[in-house]
Order: sequence, then structure tokens, then C-alpha cells
Amino acid sequence: MIRMTAERFDHAMLVDDSTERELVTGEAVALDVRPANFILRTAGTLIDAAAYLLLLGLLAWLLLNIATVWQFDDALAQAVLVGLLVFCLVIVPMTVETASQGRSLGKLAIGARIVRDDGGSIGPRHAFIRALTGVVEIYLTFGGLAALTALLNGKSKRLGDLLAGTYSQHERVPHVVEPVYGLPESLTDWAPVADVARMPDPLARRVTQYVKQSAGMTSFARAELAHQLAAEVAQYVSPIPQVAAEDFLAGVSAMRRQRDYASLLLEAERLGRLQPALTGTPHGFPLRGR
Repeated sequence: MIRMTAERFDHAMLVDDSTERELVTGEAVALDVRPANFILRTAGTLIDAAAYLLLLGLLAWLLLNIATVWQFDDALAQAVLVGLLVFCLVIVPMTVETASQGRSLGKLAIGARIVRDDGGSIGPRHAFIRALTGVVEIYLTFGGLAALTALLNGKSKRLGDLLAGTYSQHERVPHVVEPVYGLPESLTDWAPVADVARMPDPLARRVTQYVKQSAGMTSFARAELAHQLAAEVAQYVSPIPQVAAEDFLAGVSAMRRQRDYASLLLEAERLGRLQPALTGTPHGFPLRGR
């Protein structure tokens, strides 16, 4: 028997952790984004730094050979060396991130991309600030300043990200297959005669979230929340089955899913019948160009 109770329960139990990662666009659309964690960012930074330092070493070796042949003086050799440092540690990273829209060798390896705080692609200004700041926080401090800043930031931002208004977005995430729960066996006889009216969207979402997350709740929270939700859902269902509150919610969720699916199939069938009238020409209209 479903116990109708007026006790209010903390709805925070049904809040998905992904809401903390939501990014609301200008069109008020919430996107589920995941910043790259500290370990991934460290690995990507090490790969990028190794690639740029390797490029610097190759160019410096070429410069040494050219200076020996052409007999450069010390001042000219130092000026060219400074130019190589700026080119390899600032210009090349800025160009790579701008041309690839936030990707680099290290970002490709860890499956991340540098984006603006609003989720958009970075521009030359953002890439230049990140590259210029990276000379100090990555190369001059051997990554210590970048690591300290990332550890104290919720999105693992380094100092260059804070100044440029960017962060590393993790894009290589596994595809999560949501489990589909069928109708409980105790409600097999109830389903053919059940009348489940349309529920308010917030209530329907809470029921769906409860069915998905109830296995991870404590027994007390699970029972209390099931009875509280069942009391709210009961006014939209007739007749009320004499089953446990959890089975009742699972049955209502399955009935709503089946009826929504049947409604979509019916809509597709009706549109299919209208397709000839929508795409065809009027009766007696000449077909030109054939």
C-alpha cells in the first residue's frame, strides 16, 4: 500500500552532479561540459613543452652550424637566439592553438581543447596571453607556478587561463548508455487499465531521476523519497495499484515512456501520409524542366 505522507524531503538528493558542469549559452541552453582535471592537464602540458623544446633545440643546433660557417659575432648570435626563444615558446604555441581552435599536440593526446569561459573558440588574443604567460609559469618556474594555480582552481586553470579567460575542456569522454527499466511484474495486470495523465515536467524529471539514482541512495532516503514522490504522482494516476512506492514509480515511468514512444510513432506515420501532398505538385500543374 502506498503511504501518502506530507513530509517534505530534501530534493538535493535528486540533483545530478552534471549541473555543476553546466554551461549556459546565450540562447539559455545548458550544456554539460567537463573541464580537464589536473592530471590530464599536466600530461598535456608536458607533451607540449617537450615538443616546443625539441623544436627549439633543433633550431639552435642549426643556428650553431650556421654561425660557425658564417662566423657570426657574439651579439648577433645572442640576438638570433633570443628570437628563436620567442619564436618557439610564444609564436609557435600561439599559432598552433589559434589555427587548431584550442588544440595542440598535448591536447590531442589527452582529448582536450582550450575554450573560452563561455564555451566559444579561442582567438589570437587568448592564445597569445596563454603562450606569453606560459614562458613564466611553465618554463621559468619548471611548471611550479602553473601547478600551484591549477590545484587552487576548480577547473584546473593555470595562470594563463585566468588572465585570458579560458579553460581546458575535456572532450574525450565515454558514451554513457542510460539503463532502461521495464514495467515491474507486480504491475502487469494494472498496466492495461491504468490511466496515467500528463504530469508537470519538473515532477516527471524528478521521478525519472529517482528511478535512475535510487540504487545509490541509503535505504532511509530511498524509502522516504519514494513515498513523497508517490504521493505527488498518485493524483495523476488512476487506479492506484496496491504495490510498494518504488514499484509504483517505476511502473509510472515505464508507462509514460511507452506512451510517449507510441505518440512519436503515430506522429511519424501521419507525417508520412502527408508527405506526398507536401512535396508533390498541384493537380494538373505542368512539370517543367523534365
